[in-house]
Amino acid sequence: MNKLLRLLWLMWRARRAPRLAPTDVSRVPFRVLPNDLDLQKHMNNGVYLSIMDLGRMDLMVRSGVWRELSARGYYPVVVSSTITYRRSLDPWQSYVLESRIIGIDDVAGYMEQRFVRDGEICARGVIKARFLKKSGGIVPVPELLELFGLDPAEHPLPDWIEQWSAQVALPPRREPAPSVWE
Repeated sequence: MNKLLRLLWLMWRARRAPRLAPTDVSRVPFRVLPNDLDLQKHMNNGVYLSIMDLGRMDLMVRSGVWRELSARGYYPVVVSSTITYRRSLDPWQSYVLESRIIGIDDVAGYMEQRFVRDGEICARGVIKARFLKKSGGIVPVPELLELFGLDPAEHPLPDWIEQWSAQVALPPRREPAPSVWE
């Protein structure tokens, strides 16, 4: 329920906040709530990923991309993610989630998201996302580039992102991916 209320609040806020270009940095204020906590009484690692969903939604709504995606019957899915934790976020602390597109390759888009408190990064995550069609299939990258107003030459992926993406990839879903421990 907590995430649903946050989503409703975010959608209300995003529609009233200043417009952003898809390549801008979105900044959304949050506070660590009691149901965000783990047994050590700091924000649970899984909550970070849920909050990151909200940051991506803020950027898409404020840039107008969400409306266009919805009209076309497209939706984003996270393909891969990684996150690094630097400092804990404790009960009732406020923080800002910063989100920005860092690039696109021939199959997906990449976004960096930072949890910032008092100007310091507490955690940083990177996600790889594809856009799917409700009618079936993947949205072609050239169409996404046009929709987001992106020029890949202006947003080259850092080398480590390309390597990470290749190293964590699983086989396509129509190919076997047996669970065999070595």
